[in-house]
Amino acid sequence: MQPLRVNIFNTSSNLPLLAAQEAGCFARRGLALEIQHTPNSDTQRAGLAAGSFDIAHAAVDNAVAMAEAGQDVLIVLGGDAGMNEFMVRPEIQTMADLRGKVLAVDAPNTAYALVAKKILKNHGLLEGRDYTVRLAGGTGPRAAAMVADPQLAAAMINPPFSFTVRQQGLKSLGSQFALLGPYQATGAFVMRDWARAHVELLQDYLAACIEGQRLVMNPARRTPMIDLLVRSFKLDPVAAAGTYEALLTPGAGLAPDARFNTEGFRAVLAIRAEMEGMWGGTPPAPAKYIDLSYAEHAIQKIS
Repeated sequence: MQPLRVNIFNTSSNLPLLAAQEAGCFARRGLALEIQHTPNSDTQRAGLAAGSFDIAHAAVDNAVAMAEAGQDVLIVLGGDAGMNEFMVRPEIQTMADLRGKVLAVDAPNTAYALVAKKILKNHGLLEGRDYTVRLAGGTGPRAAAMVADPQLAAAMINPPFSFTVRQQGLKSLGSQFALLGPYQATGAFVMRDWARAHVELLQDYLAACIEGQRLVMNPARRTPMIDLLVRSFKLDPVAAAGTYEALLTPGAGLAPDARFNTEGFRAVLAIRAEMEGMWGGTPPAPAKYIDLSYAEHAIQKIS
């Protein structure tokens, strides 16, 4: 068996990975996964660049941040649109109520933090002038921090935590998809040199991931997938069922065959250009950051 080190956030975006592993999709291809959970995106980006693991799954804006920092990283697969909800404390009724409050984020200048800042900007609120930002870790730790600390008034939270925090009193002011439209969220990315040196290995891995995506998105497998959510994330059946429905929501959830959403990625780049002032405010072409040929060959490997 070929060992393969994969680094992920502990969220439901990775249900296809877990489903593929349980169904033996990786083992059939001779792959033995070592799955690592990252506490935050800074740690994950640094680990990938240092060679601490081979493949990362996270919001692909993290790959953009790495590339702009001079690290030769490559996005090789899509996954989902994030399923994020703009979660707030119970006393918050509107976006305007967040004036003078604290936004909880993972890293301050990537992915869902930029999404939250863009949503707030669209509602007339600017960081520093109208609200402040505090680091609170990846989605799981961030959700827990929001519940525990009444000073953390808002955060982008995705399933299953967007359901479990509801059970603890938080609420949503809207989904990311409804508030901003298409967005390429979770995807797989690797260092370019590693991909070139492990073409067949990467293709086999992506083929198994795509098989996992098909397993999760097959309505006939709803019951075993909800059971897998219950077991993997220690959820009650209600939160697990809500999470599964969120994963299958067209446009906002999982993408068929984990296909990369180029329109959604253009939105990623546009938000980064606007909120971080990069590239003189004009985002570059997506091709700079992606190579989908590995995924295309992976699909051909699936019988």
